[in-house]
Amino acid sequence: MSSVAQIPTSFGHELRACLRCRLVKTYDQFRDSGCENCQFFNMDKDNEMVNECTTSNFTGIISVMDPSRSWAGRWLRIGKFVPGCYTLTVSETLSGELQTICDEHNIPYVPPKCS
Repeated sequence: MSSVAQIPTSFGHELRACLRCRLVKTYDQFRDSGCENCQFFNMDKDNEMVNECTTSNFTGIISVMDPSRSWAGRWLRIGKFVPGCYTLTVSETLSGELQTICDEHNIPYVPPKCS
């Protein structure tokens, strides 16, 4: 796992959030280097995985420098992830196939809460 996630290069409509960890980057950043928290999805090796594992349908962004010591990081359940920009909520869930990949890697997945 990388020590720090890439910071989005722009904050326009091209931002996407990882459906598992909620890391926010541009589509091109996910395509080029994948997700620093979810490298087992291999987004950097398969462009279609970027579309399946990320969404542009999210609310809010928070930047976290030290997730393990940040109360916001713990509250958002990102305390074990790399420092970076994260969304507060995503409105979609991982597909069953991607949830199976998480299970196979012994990686927890917590679906978003329904409002």
